[in-house]
Amino acid sequence: MKIAVAGKGGSGKTTLSAGLCRSFADAGLKVLAVDADSNNCLGYALGFPQEMLNKVVPLSDLRETLKERAGSKDSGGFFLLAPEVSDLLDTHAVEHGGLRLLVMGMVTEPGGGCVCPENVVLRALTRHLVSQEEAVILDMEAGVEHLGRGTATHVDWLLIVVEPNPASIRTAQRIASLGRTMGVPKIGIVANNVKSSADEDKIRAELANLPCLGAIPHDPMLENAAAVPWEKDESFRQAVGEVEAALRK
Repeated sequence: MKIAVAGKGGSGKTTLSAGLCRSFADAGLKVLAVDADSNNCLGYALGFPQEMLNKVVPLSDLRETLKERAGSKDSGGFFLLAPEVSDLLDTHAVEHGGLRLLVMGMVTEPGGGCVCPENVVLRALTRHLVSQEEAVILDMEAGVEHLGRGTATHVDWLLIVVEPNPASIRTAQRIASLGRTMGVPKIGIVANNVKSSADEDKIRAELANLPCLGAIPHDPMLENAAAVPWEKDESFRQAVGEVEAALRK
């Protein structure tokens, strides 16, 4: 199962991504966590040691390597649309606690729909990842602009994290619209930071055209933790487990 997790900045998409990685791993699946956000926080949320993360260089920072892989160096501006990427996972992923982490990052270029050689390589890598581990979770860039580059095209699910406020709901609506345009097979939402049944009802009503796969309760422990407190926070584990079960179903 290949799942892209998106949402407004600060909505909790990285927290949910980390929770899903742990949940799938506890179920006995091989899991690849992909940090496709320029903030690169997924490793921290998963509890990877700081000394290990300090050595990880996002693929998007290796621009000369990406250009060379795309065949654009000394090519007069032409580049390969299907570059070889199969070895990048083995050479750049790190492993800890039964999880593999790949930090892709994102190449930022002016204007939507960027077809620069660096992004072509990253998109080719995304396509390659869907044939890899039994579960691939991509923590996407916040907002909607990155979807215009087609970075979530090859996943099974686009999961949008939504908080009970107008800005988060509007962002979710735009992400869903782009996801449909891109042809993502399944698009759903997860309500987050839910303090009452009224919060969840509001999100469900505003996004009634999308299936709601679960709700994560408000929890101060999650707000203040550098890593997701998986073993200590039973309410969070239960809520994420319900989302995982809905995805399987």
